[in-house]
Amino acid sequence: MWLATLALLTVSNVFMTFAWYGHLRHKNTALWLAILVSWLIAFIEYCFQVPANRLGHNAGISAAQLKTVQEVITLTVFSVFAVYYLKEPLRWNYILGFIFIAGGALLVFAPWRALTR
Repeated sequence: MWLATLALLTVSNVFMTFAWYGHLRHKNTALWLAILVSWLIAFIEYCFQVPANRLGHNAGISAAQLKTVQEVITLTVFSVFAVYYLKEPLRWNYILGFIFIAGGALLVFAPWRALTR
């Protein structure tokens, strides 16, 4: 179930990244149209995200773990998107910040969970 959950969350994040940031390459488009297109893309994102979370949670992945995985995937997808679609550099401080976030995410999956029961 982990693999299916990760795959669905990755696909959903690709769509959500385009919904949130894709319009930045089309700044001359009317704002109302950018909002409408973003909402349509976000609908597709939800068609992957909701089943991913349901499938993962039914398989025993906690909501906090699902959210954490989603955030790490989001940073990965966004990094690729920013470089290749928006043509923005991925600066060292962005990378270091993302690494710190990923390090914090590891705490959510730490084996010390048994100590808190």
